[in-house]
Amino acid sequence: MDDAAILSLEHQFHLQDVLGEHNWRVDMNAPVFEFTFPSGESLVCENFHFLGSAAPGPGSWMWSWANPSGFPPELTALAGSVRDLGERHGVAELTSAEVPFTDLPGAPESPHKVVGPLTEAAKVLTGRWTSYNGEVGGGTRASFLVEHPSFRLPAPDPVQTVGLLQQAVSGLPLTDHRRAVYTYGHLRGLNPAFVDDGARLTLSAEGLALTVSFDEHGRVKNVEGSFG
Repeated sequence: MDDAAILSLEHQFHLQDVLGEHNWRVDMNAPVFEFTFPSGESLVCENFHFLGSAAPGPGSWMWSWANPSGFPPELTALAGSVRDLGERHGVAELTSAEVPFTDLPGAPESPHKVVGPLTEAAKVLTGRWTSYNGEVGGGTRASFLVEHPSFRLPAPDPVQTVGLLQQAVSGLPLTDHRRAVYTYGHLRGLNPAFVDDGARLTLSAEGLALTVSFDEHGRVKNVEGSFG
């Protein structure tokens, strides 16, 4: 969860900027995943992946590869690869066909909170970082990973990166700030490096040089840097 947290948040912010006001529809048989806008224009994802669904009735998450409805193999293959990694590393939540809400971090009770942890795990394990979830009837919520050129992140912006880190450490349920920020820097190509016995972490790229300081408990204390 810590490994996925910050890069996932950045992708979701970018997705919100790209989509704005919109409607969505998915046809599992076509298969088509389409966003439509008030202007009448649309954006179609040629590649998307159905991860699973959280249903309030049974109070459980069901992985797409286990759904008895049956879906085209290309839509569930990515979820299947997550299952395979779970089997390799002994992670029951990734290998069980159904996962009770109570088995997830914090024991969430509502489907929209349940999709988060499992979707985040799928992101960091597959390298697909843009997700979308929505209600599909009866309170059940389905989760997808969606791909489109418009969803790719632009080059890191110094000011936005500082704001992102501040929002992440103040708003996300991180358990290890050092790990979360280091992994984000690594995945984002920011050349992360610890200095002063781990008390500080430097992030650097063209036009960006940041230093993240941690307190005695390992929590982010300060983010400062130079731009340009």
